[in-house]
Amino acid sequence: MHILHVVSGIDPKAGGVSQALQTMIKGLSQLSVQNTVVTLDDPQAVYLQHVTFPVFATGPAKSAWQYSADFLPWMKEHVTQYDWVIVHGLWQYHTYATHKALAQLKAKKPKLYVMPHGMLDPWFQRAAGRKLKAIRNWIFWQLIENKVVNQADGLLFTCEMEKTLAEIPFRPYSPKTEQVVSLGVEASPAFTPAMALAFQGKCPGLSRSFILFISRIHVKKGVDLLIDAYRRLKAEGIQLPQLVIAGPGLETAYGQEMQQRAGGDTDILFPGMLEGNAKWGGFHTCEAFILPSHQENFGIAVVEALACAKPVLISDQINIWKEIELEKAGMIENDTENGTYTLLQRWTALTGDQKQQMALRAKTAFETHFTMSQASRRMLRALNRN
Repeated sequence: MHILHVVSGIDPKAGGVSQALQTMIKGLSQLSVQNTVVTLDDPQAVYLQHVTFPVFATGPAKSAWQYSADFLPWMKEHVTQYDWVIVHGLWQYHTYATHKALAQLKAKKPKLYVMPHGMLDPWFQRAAGRKLKAIRNWIFWQLIENKVVNQADGLLFTCEMEKTLAEIPFRPYSPKTEQVVSLGVEASPAFTPAMALAFQGKCPGLSRSFILFISRIHVKKGVDLLIDAYRRLKAEGIQLPQLVIAGPGLETAYGQEMQQRAGGDTDILFPGMLEGNAKWGGFHTCEAFILPSHQENFGIAVVEALACAKPVLISDQINIWKEIELEKAGMIENDTENGTYTLLQRWTALTGDQKQQMALRAKTAFETHFTMSQASRRMLRALNRN
């Protein structure tokens, strides 16, 4: 069995789709599935040197739509070599060109599935500051994307909540099948002192216990809510752990604004993007993980925290919040400053024993719902169903 994964790019700095895809491929490979990736990346991109699976980079892509003249010819020449094609993400050239390549085939066609990775979430059409993008998406839907979604053999979702929300924003919406395959995360590497040292090297101002945020420094992630809520609690005299806000994007206008918003507070640390030992050192040595995001179709970093037996403090806009609530593996509030304030307040009010019990339940939540092997088996069952 051979799957062709089609994705606009796999730059790890671009967010969760890249990481989700790489973990998915590792899990499917362990079930004897062959995986190949075709992207719109620049073939000279440094990050392509570190992947462990076949990648055909047809870029560099141009424009926000990520157009690449070499992509469609590649698809027409090679796509019949595969049993299944999975398109990851929407709204860019790779979805249009994949649909066009398969529509022009006269002979046997591979099965086509679309995995939106949260890109049909209504938040993107409603959020302040996205009005022009929302109009663009509506136009794209009418011209292109509705055909991609409705004429594919099916849609694959990361969780039940993502599937439910995908039905809201666009019409016509009538996919042939809808299946929840979830995402999996590898079990975390065992803690080593080298991890702690690597993390501390990135956070020289760290002097005591801390709460960890890891994600892109982006308006969608609620970083402003987190900083404001944390400083509000401090101003009220509440004794708080330090706060580490880690992730790419500090150089952006929003990232610069967030650093200024921290007001020089030495208990709020911005180490930038954490990778390898530094990342796992952060997860393993934090008290808890926090993500007050406005929209998250899955939340890989949330699951990585669970894998490290860390309670998660999250908003109810992260689509796996019901699984977290079911297992009592963290705390859930709404995606506002008051909601984030309440998350921090509730956490600091717990006793040490209560925190330890929640940490044990966090590990159970990971093992029950989110392992890589479980997700890989669900994916294969979904692909073989039709």
